[in-house]
Formats: sequence, C-alpha cells, structure tokens
Amino acid sequence: MIQPWPKIRSEKLGNYRVFSVRSDIKRSPRTGKEHDFFVIESVNWVNVVPITAKNEVVMIEQYRHGSDTIELEIPGGMMDSTDASPVFAGTRELREETGYEGEDAQIIGQIFPNPAIMSNVCFTLLVKNCELKHPTEFDHSEDLLTRLVPVADIPKLVATGMIRHSLVVVALYHFDLWQRGLGRKES
Repeated sequence: MIQPWPKIRSEKLGNYRVFSVRSDIKRSPRTGKEHDFFVIESVNWVNVVPITAKNEVVMIEQYRHGSDTIELEIPGGMMDSTDASPVFAGTRELREETGYEGEDAQIIGQIFPNPAIMSNVCFTLLVKNCELKHPTEFDHSEDLLTRLVPVADIPKLVATGMIRHSLVVVALYHFDLWQRGLGRKES
C-alpha cells in the first residue's frame, strides 16, 4: 500500500516572482532512507470556459514566451491574493482579458498541473451566456486577441494541434464531461 512520505525538513531556495522553489527532505516509508525533492510553489490558477448564447467559446490568442509560439487558449490566469474564490478569480480574468461577462459561473473541474514537482491547483470554471460588456484590461505583459469559436469546432482544433496548451486541453475536456453529464457539479 502506498504511504505518504514524511517531511524531515524543508528549505526555501529562491523566489522568482511567479513561483518559488523549495527543497524538501523526505523519508521513504518503504526503505526508511531520506531523499531530496525540489518543489515549485505557485499560487493556484483558474481557466475559464466562457460560452455565449450562440454556443461559442470565447477564446484568446496570445504569444507564449516559454514555447515562443502564439497559442489559441481560453481566458485564465493566476489567482490573486485578493480573490475571494476561484469563481471570483475566473470571472475577473474573463472580464479583464476579453471584456466578456456571463452568468451561472461554476467550477466544473480541478487538477494538479504537475503533482510531481508543483504544489498548486488549477480550477476550471464554466461561465454561460457570455456577452461583451466591458473594454479589456490587459496586464502590463499581455497582448491578447479575442476569438469566438463554435463549441462544435473545439475537438478538431485540439486534434489538429491548433489548441496545444495542456491546461486548456484539460479544461476543455472538463467541459466535454460536463456537457455529457459526467462532470463535476459544484457551484
């Protein structure tokens, strides 16, 4: 039976604005030996699946520095310390990045982006009946273009590699499960 590894000690190694790194010394419950693990600490994230009354997904195109590519994604981002909940953070990100607003916002999924080395959670938020109601309010390092994509086109866009961001693909899968009545039902 798999057991959690007890933490012997932990040391902060560096803070890099959007994440920090620590070293944890943990003991194997199977062998009793100590091992060093590196953990990336980041705030929780939220991705939003915003659906219009015409059954379109409000998506964004943006340049991504890590991959040096322009990606088709859904709105989302890091949760701010002032965000009361993932729902609040997601609706804020949706409004800031696209100017859209909707109703019946609900969490339909929750994942660990990479539990091997990261400590955070990424929430998927569904927002229905979205409409353009505000000007965009990009962060200082954002340059986004809003696109309306029919829900029916999403599987082909993922299959052909037009949507490649792993957390976006997972969020769209949570949406697919929700549509089929298999997803998480929580508000």
